[in-house]
Amino acid sequence: MASRKTSIMEAAARVIARHGVRGLRVEELAAEAGVSTALIYYHFKDRTGVLRQTLEFISDRAERYTTERAEGAPPPTPREELEQTLLLELQDTTEVRENSIAWGELRASAVFDETLREELARATRIWVQEIAELLGGVRPMASAVALAGAAERLTALLEGLSTRWLSGSLPLPQARTLLADAIDAEVDRLAP
Repeated sequence: MASRKTSIMEAAARVIARHGVRGLRVEELAAEAGVSTALIYYHFKDRTGVLRQTLEFISDRAERYTTERAEGAPPPTPREELEQTLLLELQDTTEVRENSIAWGELRASAVFDETLREELARATRIWVQEIAELLGGVRPMASAVALAGAAERLTALLEGLSTRWLSGSLPLPQARTLLADAIDAEVDRLAP
């Protein structure tokens, strides 16, 4: 059974996905999570604390669903791990949809909220670094600068493809194909 704090974070991701960051009200979040507003303030201090923790929660949740392995499955090759980590961000499940929408809403709100901007920039740097490390596993002789550039391009493309898919502008299979093609291009570009 999930802890109350986890239940609140799951509810926050749902509310942000449905109504955006500006639509997040502590009272509605409490109702969605089935807790009192006092408990939300106890755990998060204020609305900004809820937003910060939600950003961390959706980042952690994405890491979990992009790195899960079937029990007894052999470890993936570096290339398979890279592809899985990126392509599993484009799957038609409630959890992925909520995460992707909430991430996009938080990114859009960060344009106007300096505190949120700093938190989002930090989370993005971590994500880019993780992808650069995976790329380094595929192309160990590539320079750190080249790996970082490739990771930046792939994560930015993934965000854009996700937005187009979720807004109905791009079918999911096409988004996945475009991302797979971009992974191929970036890995080839990193070849010595």
